Amino acid sequence: MPPAGERPGPYQGVFGSTGQAPQSSPQYDAGAGAERPGPYGGAFGQPPGGFNAPGGFNAPGGFNAPGGVNQGQPGGPNQPGWAPYGYQPAPVAPPKQVTIASVISFALGGLCLLLGLFALTSAGEQIAETLTGDAGARGLVAAVILICAAAYILPAIFVRKRRPWARVMLIVVAAFGIMGGVTALPGSLLGLALHVALLVMMLQQPTKLWFTHR
Repeated sequence: MPPAGERPGPYQGVFGSTGQAPQSSPQYDAGAGAERPGPYGGAFGQPPGGFNAPGGFNAPGGFNAPGGVNQGQPGGPNQPGWAPYGYQPAPVAPPKQVTIASVISFALGGLCLLLGLFALTSAGEQIAETLTGDAGARGLVAAVILICAAAYILPAIFVRKRRPWARVMLIVVAAFGIMGGVTALPGSLLGLALHVALLVMMLQQPTKLWFTHR
């Protein structure tokens, strides 16, 4: 028996050696941000297999955030210069030459349309006689005037939609208008000036560049 006053402790070792109290589990300072090691021994308590957050994957392939794709991985949809499928660049506004020419052509077409409709009325005989010298050619005169109206209005609409054929059509119409205005001087001075303006604006460099560089 041990001497008096030396009662064995509850953790006395074998053969009378003094026992050691069981060491407590390592304590981690919660304020320092440390975590208890995970049950699978992952680095810094991370679960194995690359899982990082609910719904996300920290494995090769670019998955990192919940439900999203890591933008920094090659082949991701947010690479520089990558455009979404079906993306169309914003249309370029037409130059002022095209806009002004469209307005002039539309105005001339409107005047022709009104004159053609007026030629179908009872006053059409007088108009036909003035233009052709034959009062019975009222229907023919009205048809020609309406065709001229369409020749002005159609390219006036589509030239602003960047249709090359509309520009060519305006050039042809302006050329015919200049020839007709020259033969009818001096009464057609205003019409001659308008057709010259149409031709010049359709041949200027900003107009050419707008139609060729699409």
